[in-house]
Amino acid sequence: MTRKEELLEAVHGNTLLIPLVNDMVYLEEQLEYLQTLPKIRIHPDDPSKQKATPAAKLYKELLQQYTNIVKVMLRATGSEDIEEESPLRKWMNEHVDQS
Repeated sequence: MTRKEELLEAVHGNTLLIPLVNDMVYLEEQLEYLQTLPKIRIHPDDPSKQKATPAAKLYKELLQQYTNIVKVMLRATGSEDIEEESPLRKWMNEHVDQS
């Protein structure tokens, strides 16, 4: 089973999510390739001078896009984990209710 087939199965064939599935598969392939490239360029005479490579910048941008797609897919499929209510939210709810 290909990665695209796995994702389509996960979204239960929702046609609205097919473009996201395609983008997700593409980004996974690109990120995998970028992981093989150097991320830092070090000056040959002065190792303290370091600079991020274009691959590092591109990886960061693509990873953010990938993360956003994952979040959208999780919300759309209803499979995001329901976390406990945060202490701050509990405190706010208690004090707003008392007003």
